[in-house]
Amino acid sequence: MPTSNRLATRANAQRLFQAGIAAADPYLAVKHCLSVSRQSLEILLDDGVQTRYGDWSSVHLIAFGKAACAMAKAAQELLPAHLLASKGLVVTNYDNVSPIDTIDVLGAGHPFPDANGLLAAQRIAEQARRAPANDLVLVLVSGGGSALIPCPVAGISLQDKIDTTGLLLASGATINEINCVRKHLSQLKGGGLARLIAPADCHALILSDVLGDDLSAIASGPTVPDSSTYADAVALLTNKKLWQRLPLTVQKHLQQGAEGRLDETPKPNNPLFNTTGHTLIGSNGISLKAVHQAALALGYECLIYSEQLTGIASEQARQLAKTAKDMLTNGLTRPTAVLAGGETTVMLTGNGKGGRNQEMALAFAIAARECGLNSPWVFLSGGTDGRDGPTDAAGGLVDNGTLQRMVASGIDPQAALDNNDSYTALKHSQDLLTTGATGTNVADLQILLLHPHS
Repeated sequence: MPTSNRLATRANAQRLFQAGIAAADPYLAVKHCLSVSRQSLEILLDDGVQTRYGDWSSVHLIAFGKAACAMAKAAQELLPAHLLASKGLVVTNYDNVSPIDTIDVLGAGHPFPDANGLLAAQRIAEQARRAPANDLVLVLVSGGGSALIPCPVAGISLQDKIDTTGLLLASGATINEINCVRKHLSQLKGGGLARLIAPADCHALILSDVLGDDLSAIASGPTVPDSSTYADAVALLTNKKLWQRLPLTVQKHLQQGAEGRLDETPKPNNPLFNTTGHTLIGSNGISLKAVHQAALALGYECLIYSEQLTGIASEQARQLAKTAKDMLTNGLTRPTAVLAGGETTVMLTGNGKGGRNQEMALAFAIAARECGLNSPWVFLSGGTDGRDGPTDAAGGLVDNGTLQRMVASGIDPQAALDNNDSYTALKHSQDLLTTGATGTNVADLQILLLHPHS
């Protein structure tokens, strides 16, 4: 592919990625769901037709997650001053901190909890407890909330939770598996926030970063019932051979819970959920549809490869490369966009730097060479929050020339992959996808553009 065509195709991939991010705009989503009628608040429900309306004396505003600032700003602009009970409270990751009138905005650590997050979580718990009956607590939830508001149960320190989360992340545990454990170490997660809010009413506007939009998994489900148990958490940690590596305080707490000596997280039949509601305002699926429409508008044939792409990032990259090769072998003749949305995982075997999207991009470039994917292609894998792992990149954007550029800069691509050092490799080949913090988070998007006759 001539350089001009390659650059144009790379620009197309980035344009499609931005279309997916725009579809998850949290500010517009909240504006769409809230309205004021007769000087009272109405909340649009999931069906897009019915609304929730209450004669609430006051509204307490709490927001947490990577999209919290944008969501809170929209709510603050809509809510009449006489309805607001006090200053709202927002907790978000440091990159997304932005001042908002009449709202306290707090920065906290992500993906690992930190001391600022602990203080913020304690303030959320205090505000939730203060809300009286006949008031509404409006909770704005987005991805990243699990790490941003750590509120450990008595006897477990913040460092214990950080160590436990780190072990789970390094093991390749899924987000649901990680959340199962975190819910049973927290006062807020797994319906804990809803329990603190009662007897006041609660309604959550939720921006989903979880595949399938399981509300109990988004930010570890602070306002919805939890079906997982202490016994599930113990079994998970045992099966992953992590139990003996856990802090002793965590072992003791989970074991006591599994033996029935501690209260479980609130289950679906708990009456506190009679006054608790929610509305799903954005998701990975919605963003994937937007990417699909944008690709059609650019003249691409489109194939939705997966709406819930999970598994080990490098393995999924190999499967996708093989699929692309098969498509070309079977006579693909027109420019085609192969699209996916999801959230893969990384099995850490090295000590390099990167994230799941960067790892998938590097692995795809290697797999494309190995399976003989010779027609021009561009592959993008990116996190919609603009942050992939503990790096300043959203992911990777690779093409036919990526490996050649790496080798020319002194990088062994396979060695980098084996060392989980995708960031270094992609930086040397100038293939990092860098967007900055986007203010939203609906998991990841993958975009493969094939140009069989370029």
